[in-house]
Amino acid sequence: MNLLSLILLPLLTAVTVLLCRGGQVKWVAFAGAVLQLALAVALMVAYSHQRAAGNIAQMLFQQQYLLFRGVNIGLHVGVDGISVAMVLLTSLVSLAGVLVSWKIEKMTKEFYFLLTLLALGAYGFFISLNLFVLFFFLEISVIPKYLLIGIWGTGRKEYSANKLALMLMGGSALILVGMLGLYFTAGHSFDILSIANMPIPANTQHLIFPFLFVGFGVFTAMFPLHTWVPDGHSSAPTAGSMFLAGISMKLGGYGCLRVAVYLLPEGAKQYANIIIVLSAIAILYGAFATMMQKDLKYMNAYSSVSHVGFSLLGIGMLTQTAVTGALLQMVSHGLMTALFFAVIGMLYDRTHTRMVGEMGGLLKVLPFISTVLFIVGFCSLGLPGLSGFVAEMTVFVGAWQTDDIFHRAATIAAAASIVVTAVYILRAVAQTTMGPVKNEQFLHLKDAAWYERLAAMLLVAAIVGIGMAPGWLADLLRPAAEIITNRIAGK
Repeated sequence: MNLLSLILLPLLTAVTVLLCRGGQVKWVAFAGAVLQLALAVALMVAYSHQRAAGNIAQMLFQQQYLLFRGVNIGLHVGVDGISVAMVLLTSLVSLAGVLVSWKIEKMTKEFYFLLTLLALGAYGFFISLNLFVLFFFLEISVIPKYLLIGIWGTGRKEYSANKLALMLMGGSALILVGMLGLYFTAGHSFDILSIANMPIPANTQHLIFPFLFVGFGVFTAMFPLHTWVPDGHSSAPTAGSMFLAGISMKLGGYGCLRVAVYLLPEGAKQYANIIIVLSAIAILYGAFATMMQKDLKYMNAYSSVSHVGFSLLGIGMLTQTAVTGALLQMVSHGLMTALFFAVIGMLYDRTHTRMVGEMGGLLKVLPFISTVLFIVGFCSLGLPGLSGFVAEMTVFVGAWQTDDIFHRAATIAAAASIVVTAVYILRAVAQTTMGPVKNEQFLHLKDAAWYERLAAMLLVAAIVGIGMAPGWLADLLRPAAEIITNRIAGK
C-alpha cells in the first residue's frame, strides 16, 4: 500500500478542480472524495490483512525520503491502527462535506479547492512520522479554515475568522517551540520513531511537554483555550463547520497523544492530574453552556467542547482502556458532530433560522431531516446502540480503573454531564421537530435532496455501525493504545 497516494489523490483533485469550469467542479470534487474514501477503505483492509498475517511492526507501509540532509528533515510516512481510523474518518467527513455543499454558488471552484486542501492536510498529518512534516501539514489546514469562514461564512465572519486564525497560530507557535526542544534534545532528529528510542531526561520532558500538549490542545479546544470554537463554528459554512469539528479538532487530539504523550511519557505522568482537572471542567462547563444556547450551531459548538473533553480525560487517565476510549470518542465525535452540523445546515437553508424557538413541528414537513436530527441527538446523549455510548462508556471504564479518590471523583463528575446533555438535546430536538408548525411558510418546505440524503446516510451508517458492532474499531485502535500506555508504564 503506497501511503503517498493519500496525499497525491487530494492534491490531484484540488488541481483538477481549479482547471474545471461551471458545473464540472462539484462532480470532480465528488469523484475525488469518493476515490479518497475507497482508498481509505483499501488501506484499512490492507492493514488488517497485514496484522492477521502476523506483522507486528509498530508502523506499517513505511516510506522514507530524506529532503534536507543537514537538518534531518524527511518525508517519513507510516500508519498504525490510530492513523488508519483517522484517515477513514477524514474520508467520510470530506465526502459528506462535498455533498452538503452541492448548492454552493459563490466562488464554487475556490470553495471546493479549499475543502480538498483541508482534506489533504489532514491525511498528511495523520500519516506523517516526521515532526517537521507533521507540523507542515497541520499548518496547511489553518489558511483554508480562515478563508472558508471569512468568505463563505455568516454573521460576524471576519471576527470569527481572525479569532480562529490567531488562536490556532498561537497553538502552532507553542508546538514549534516544543518540537524544536525535542529536536535539539534527541540528537537533532525530527523522526518520531527515532525520538521515541532516545533517553530524554525527565526534567527535560517536564519542560517540553506543556508546550506540545497545550499547543495541540488549542486545536482540540482544550479548556480554557476553547473560545475560538463557538465563534468559528457558528460563522463557518456548513461544510466548514463539519470539517472544523469533525476533523480539525481531531488533529489536536491526535497530536496530544502521538507527539506529547508518546514521546514524553514522564511529562505526561507529571501533568496528568492537571489534564484530568481541565478535562472534567470542560465536560461540565461545555454541557451547562450548551444548555443555555438558543442557536443550534452554538449549541453544537459548546457541546463539542464537552464531548472533546472526554477524549482528553481518557488521555489524562493514562490507562490502556481509557486511551482506547479517548480514540473511540475522537472517531465518534468526528462523525456525530459532522452530521449534526450537516443537519443544522439543511434546516437553515430551508427555514433561514437557527434559533430553536423559531422552529417547531418540522417533523411533519421535513421527516427525513428531522429523523436524522433525532438520531444524531441520541448519539450525542449516549444512547446505547450508537457510537457515542460505546466511546463514553469505554472512557468511564478506563478512568474508573485507577482506584483513588481523585480519579474516581473526576470520573463521576464527567459521567454526571450525561444528565445535562440529555436535557439540552431532548429539549432542542423536541422544540425543533415536535408540536404544531409555528410558521405557515414552513408548510411548503421541501425535504432533503438526494445529495443531502446520501451525506446523512453515510454518517448515520458509520455511527450505527460503530454503536452496534464496535469490536472492529476497538481492535483496530487497541494495539496502538497499548504501545503508548506501555511506554508510559516503562515497559
